Amino acid sequence: MRKPSKYEKETIVNFNEAEQEATIYTFNADLKRRLAEFSQKYPLLCRMERATPEGSVTYVLDKSRLSIRLVPPYSEERRAAARAYAKEHGFQPVTVGKKTA
Repeated sequence: MRKPSKYEKETIVNFNEAEQEATIYTFNADLKRRLAEFSQKYPLLCRMERATPEGSVTYVLDKSRLSIRLVPPYSEERRAAARAYAKEHGFQPVTVGKKTA
């Protein structure tokens, strides 16, 4: 069995107005992790229904727990403010878990 291409690794969110459950089918690693954590924390609201050898998972969750967020583009003023802040403060990399000798 061949590995799916990036084009084939899709995410499908499916629900209808009649039922109270939504189905999420995904290959996305971050979404899979978030769904796994949510299903462990709230097993009555979310459960994994299927996992495939190719790497996809299917979760079923209470539709009331699903949110779709549309984010508008940044305004020119916000971009200018972010640019000014970055110039003033510079780039500060975050180091996690590094120990000094």
